[in-house]
Amino acid sequence: MLMAPQTGNIHSVHPLTDITFCAWVGQAAPGDWLEYHRGFLGIDVMPGMSTLSDKDRKRLGALARAAFRACEAGLVHLVQQRLGPDRFAYFAIARPKTGATPVPLDRLLVEPEAA
Repeated sequence: MLMAPQTGNIHSVHPLTDITFCAWVGQAAPGDWLEYHRGFLGIDVMPGMSTLSDKDRKRLGALARAAFRACEAGLVHLVQQRLGPDRFAYFAIARPKTGATPVPLDRLLVEPEAA
């Protein structure tokens, strides 16, 4: 079952996609947080192992890749909280903006090397 993402100080849409995640990153203030998944991310994105529909599994994979690229670009911290056996909450926490030239968020979606 998909759960609506939770946020701190920011309203989110359901279901969360890579595009809505990047939009959140672009307007989040330092310290704002977004719960972008609940479950076991490594299993939930795997064909043949995930209990998600193929469409939801692919959406989650794209979301996870966007979150990782945003982390690599220094835009967010990625953390997880253990909720129970094989169940975690995955969070992105907005980092302070630096004086460096930012990577455009649309490039994060399509160019992993941009991060």
